[in-house]
Amino acid sequence: MDIRSTPLAGLFVLTPELRRDARGFFVESYNRQTLERHSITTTFVQDNHSHSVQNTVRGMHYQLNPGQVKLVRVVQGAIWDVVVDLRHDSPTFGQWYGETLTAENFVQLYVPVGFAHGFCVLSDSADLLYKCSSHYDPATERGLAWNDPTVAIPWPVTDPVLSERDQRQPSLGEAETF
Repeated sequence: MDIRSTPLAGLFVLTPELRRDARGFFVESYNRQTLERHSITTTFVQDNHSHSVQNTVRGMHYQLNPGQVKLVRVVQGAIWDVVVDLRHDSPTFGQWYGETLTAENFVQLYVPVGFAHGFCVLSDSADLLYKCSSHYDPATERGLAWNDPTVAIPWPVTDPVLSERDQRQPSLGEAETF
């Protein structure tokens, strides 16, 4: 597995080794020992599956106290996956990073605590599987406006499909952060 750092400290892009032959393919999508060799020691306790239609924007979501690490991958379709650094003591506070994840490229995003996470569906539909380091707790769930002009994420959609909740998330200046 290739594990690449990003400009945002603690955020990694993982590309597993793919083995193809006449039958199809095999890929090891998660190996705790491999991640530990790269100082990623997260214990995951929950797996989630999300299905969304084209032009859906989900996000930007995060959990407070204790926070939540996510390991995100696409198993059908394509998304543009985005995170925003919400760690006040970070030199990249308020900055975003985006990566295209597809069922064909097998790329995964390791999102540490302290980041808001969201995505835009680029294909007709997309299915995401993601591991979480803490159980979902509605009391600690928070969000950031997907279109906050101070963050200025250049979403690849002009008329997004949004939940009611995502339409009313606070700006970076109003959001609870880390």
